[in-house]
Amino acid sequence: MQNWEYRTESFKTDGFLGGNLHTDFFNEELNKLGKDGWELVSCFDTNESGGNTRLVIAVFKRPLK
Repeated sequence: MQNWEYRTESFKTDGFLGGNLHTDFFNEELNKLGKDGWELVSCFDTNESGGNTRLVIAVFKRPLK
């Protein structure tokens, strides 16, 4: 049976009502983690109020060494 380790990263958004994700930075971070063996398994946003996005949460896994 394969054992896994997990990692969660949060990314802030900006803009008047939030929701603007800096995709260049986001992609750089995803690529760095991918080179370290982390696989993105889930990504979702969080709401502050009134549907405004404040954080994007990314969940990664890799085989436990």
